[in-house]
Formats: sequence, C-alpha cells, structure tokens
Amino acid sequence: MDKASPDCPYPGCFFCVMKEGNPSKRRASILKFFRDLPSQDDDGQVLPISGLWNTAMAHPNDPEFIELGIFECMSALIWKGLKNRRWLSHDQNIYIPYYAAHIIGSYTMNMEEFAESAVHAGVIPPLVELLRGRLTWVEQRVAVRALGHLATYTSTFPSVASQGEILEVAIQLAMSSLEIVYSHFYQYVDRRLSYHCDLLTRGMGGVEMESRKAEEWASQLQCWSLQLINCFAFKPEFLPTICKPEFLVKLPGMWGGLVNENSPAGIGLLRTICHHKIGRGSVASCPGIIEALVNIACSSDDWQYMAIDCLLWLLQDPSTCHKVIDKAVPALVDLAEITTLGDHKKLGDTIVNVLQECIQSQGTGRSSVSNRTKELIEELLSSRQRLKWEKNIPKEDLHIKQAAALVVKLEGNSLFSSGNIAGAASKYSEALSLCPMRSKKERVVLYSNRAQCHLLLQQPLAAISDATRALCLHNPLNRHAKSLWRRAQAYDMLGLAKESLLDAILFINECSQSNDPDLSLRQNKVPDYAERLVKKQMRAAWLFREAAIKLGGVHCEGEAGDMYGQDTDDSEWETASESDIGNDGRDEMGDEDDDDSEWKNEDERKAKFKKPSMKDIKHGFNVQLTEDEP
Repeated sequence: MDKASPDCPYPGCFFCVMKEGNPSKRRASILKFFRDLPSQDDDGQVLPISGLWNTAMAHPNDPEFIELGIFECMSALIWKGLKNRRWLSHDQNIYIPYYAAHIIGSYTMNMEEFAESAVHAGVIPPLVELLRGRLTWVEQRVAVRALGHLATYTSTFPSVASQGEILEVAIQLAMSSLEIVYSHFYQYVDRRLSYHCDLLTRGMGGVEMESRKAEEWASQLQCWSLQLINCFAFKPEFLPTICKPEFLVKLPGMWGGLVNENSPAGIGLLRTICHHKIGRGSVASCPGIIEALVNIACSSDDWQYMAIDCLLWLLQDPSTCHKVIDKAVPALVDLAEITTLGDHKKLGDTIVNVLQECIQSQGTGRSSVSNRTKELIEELLSSRQRLKWEKNIPKEDLHIKQAAALVVKLEGNSLFSSGNIAGAASKYSEALSLCPMRSKKERVVLYSNRAQCHLLLQQPLAAISDATRALCLHNPLNRHAKSLWRRAQAYDMLGLAKESLLDAILFINECSQSNDPDLSLRQNKVPDYAERLVKKQMRAAWLFREAAIKLGGVHCEGEAGDMYGQDTDDSEWETASESDIGNDGRDEMGDEDDDDSEWKNEDERKAKFKKPSMKDIKHGFNVQLTEDEP
C-alpha cells in the first residue's frame, strides 16, 4: 500500500489512502486495504472501520467500496471476531463485528445489486452466527437488520431462507428481545459493558441517556426481527412455522413503543399473515387476537388501516367469517364513516360493502350472525339509505330537521347540567336521529357529547364507540380533541394503556394547534389531569414493563431502583373519569356554538399539523377542557 502522509503515524493509513489524488492509485490502494485488513493485528483497526461505518450511513448507494471488496472484508472481520476471542478483546477490536455488520446492512438497504454482491461475498453465514447470539444483543441488532434487508429482495431471499433455523431464531428473538436487553443491559447499571454504552451514546451521555437509547435499540431489535419474519411470511410454505399460537398472540403487543413509532411492527406482520388463507385460519383461531385487532382499528395509530384490512379480509373469507364477525362488526360499524385513511380511498364504502355481504351470506350457510350483529349492520345500511334519501330532500326541509336536532341537543345540555346524565344521553340519541347525515360537524358534537355521558355512566365501551364515530366523521380524521380525550379516558377505564396513551398524546397535540379558545394551550402548560394520565400510561405501556415485573427493578450501585419497572400502587392515580370531572378537566355546559369554532380556519390548522410524538409532551403546556357540550 502507498505510504502514509508524513504527519500520519500509521503506515498504510486508510484515511491517507482516501486523500490520494490519483483515482487509479486510490482504487488500487483501497482494494489492497480491504484484502489485507482481516489478516492484520495492528492496533487502531477500529478507526478505519468506524470511518467506513460513517461513509456507509451517509452514502449507502455509492458502489465504489462494493466493487473493491468491502463485503468480503467485513465478512472476514466478523468471522475473525467470532473465532479469535483474544484478538477481539485486544485494543478496541470489540467494536469491529458491530461496525462490520452495520456496514453490510447499510449498503444492502436500498440496492438489490449490492445485496447480490453481499451474498456472493459470503456475508450471510457470519451474520447468522451473530443473530444466534454468539456475541451480544448489540451485534444481534445489526445482524438482524442486515439479514432483513437481504431477505427483502427476490434474488437474495433464497440465500437467506436456506440458512437452516434462521426463521425460528428470528421468531424467538422477536419474543425475547425486550427481556434480553433488559436483563443484559438495562437492569444492572453497574454491569453495563463499556463498549455497549459507547455505541449507544457515542460517548455523549450518562446513565439516563444510555437507558433511553437502550429502550430504543431494544425496540429496533424486536421490530427488525419482525421485519425479517415478515419477508418469510409472504411465502405460504413458511406460515406453519410462523403461525404458532404462542407467537401470534404476542404480535399485537409488539408495537414499537413511542421510541420506534414508525415501525409497523407486529400489526404489519399480522397483515401479511392475513393475506394468506392459511394465515387467516390461524389468526381467527388464536384467542385474543381479534379483540386486539379491534382495539388497533379503533385507535389513532398510524397503522390503524392495517388492523382494518385484517378484519375485512377475515370477514371476506368464508372459513373465518363466522369466527370473527360478532367481535369485528361493532368496531367496523363505528369506522364506517371514514372516507380516506392513508392510501385507502373510500374505506367507509368498502367496510359497508363487506358487512352487507356478510348479511347476505347468512342465508347461504357461509356464516352465522348473531341478532345483535345483524341489527348493527342493518342500522348501518339504513343510515346509508337515509343519506341517499336526504340528497333528494329540499334544503329547506333539511334546515328544519337540523334546527329540530339543535333544540333537542340543547335539552340534552340542560339535562346534563342538572345532573341527569342518562336523560342527556337519551336526548343526544334523539338529536342524532333528527340531524341530517350530511351535517357532519353537528353529528361530531352529538357523538362526542354522548361519549362523555357514557363515561360518567361508567360505560367505557359505549364511550369508545361514540368517540370513534366522532373522530371518523371529523375532518381531518382522528383530530377532534374532545373526542380524543374522552376515548383516552375510556381506554384507561378498560386498562388499555397504549391506546389511552396515544389518544392522550394526540389530544395534547391538537390542543397545541387548536383555534378553539377553550382548548388552546395556556402558558405552555399541560393541565394536571392530562399530565397525570400520560404519566400513568407511559408507565403502564413502558417497553420493559413485563421484563421488569418478571425479573425485578433496575439496580444501581447495589441498590434496587425503579425506572418504570417496579409494580406501583395505582392508588396514586385518579381514574380517568375522576380526573376529568374535577377542576380544569371538568366538562361543563355553555353556548352550543362554541364547539363549531374548531371548524374555522381548518385549512390553516391542516397546514400546521404535524405528526405527534413524545416531543409534543413537554412540561409547561396548559390546556383547559371547559366546553359548551359535555
């Protein structure tokens, strides 16, 4: 190799090679560097490897290093770390297998031809050894990432699938990843490997940052394992291995957490499984999955449409329809007012058509529908007929009906104020029967008001149903702040922490952008009732909660600590309904026009909207939820 620059202490320095001005000499030197590096035992090898890691992250589509043998070099370095523990423990070589696997994953992320070169270079066997846990969970994380990329492409998937028990290993890793990271890193602060801490924080943080990043990496380890499994799930021959009840039942709970909110995670895999008849049969027969799909479908999660797809496909399959129809229909009826969800156009019409087919198939013996389910579907079909009928009614008559609905709503408001909650709910139902179907703004208010009545009557399922209908009618979808808050409370009453947390976050986000003076944030402070609920649900939905309950709390300097993990006395938390009744969280009666203020300047609000995240929850917000309707 060319000599290093006079100022460089390392002979054959890679960074000096990269400064070579002659392209031909530069390529020849890089080629030699990649060929010779695995056989060298010099100190400082981690420096060029970390430099290559940065390059791969910044320029994953650049073919130069691919053509010069980087995959062969990284594969050899991983094998060296696996086979030569003395070398691995020398200097900073412990970092090298991690960087090598990460480099492979970065370069195979986007380009199928790069993935083919990687397979030809022999990267899969050493990656599989890392996946099996031959080193630590940190290397497992980057190995499953790289293998997931390689399994994505048609040309390279067979090479991944040919590696014996790789699918079984990935399934086991998806189920145990959170417990592995918790027990091997998070739980015992004083036992954390220093190179793990360095990789997690890049030397920039202390224990708190290490713990936060460990949670993020644990979520990625699980989600990337699911991504790898998902590649197998597209092939029917692998479904018997995937569709084991003990695995399927855990998938809805593998949601990525707030630290990895962009991953489709378990629901994405369930959707792929439901593409296939054998998969639908397994899902429909697994206890608890349909209920979980219903909860996801009636949530504000980005992957709501995936759960809806699963439910619709299960209903359309004659062999599974009868197993799921009674559980799926109530939720789908509530969701039938959705127009567009993501790339799904006219989703509400699709829901109505599928449910109508279910009713029609009852006489053919394809499915057995309970009376309650049949009533719900018939009510939905009647409402669609009512909508068509109203199109032919003169506008004057519709205005009369709308005015009549308003009068009844005011009667409901008066009953609510006097403490007659059941009477108010009845009046809101009467108003809904009068209110024109096209008067969506008013129907949003009525459904949301009735949801609040159900909350106070300790009827969380009914509250969720009405709040969901209000959110589906609202424009934009899922962004009616008061309905979000009410549904968050209802989910809390049912112990559904994740669903409650997501709605509470969206509620705070909506308040931060609302033009409604009763909802807008005041003095940049989250009100106590919202902050209490969010903290409670963050604890309950904490990624490591199950592992911490099973294995114990966090230990630091010999003392047991609590970092969300220990069981706590929930008596310190008010129930959602209690917290909402008092003080700033109390819903009050007032002028009925106030709720319409949120519809003003809608285009401006839509333009300002951003996807909510944990960044939207900051100490110092202030929200007051006093409104004219309950």
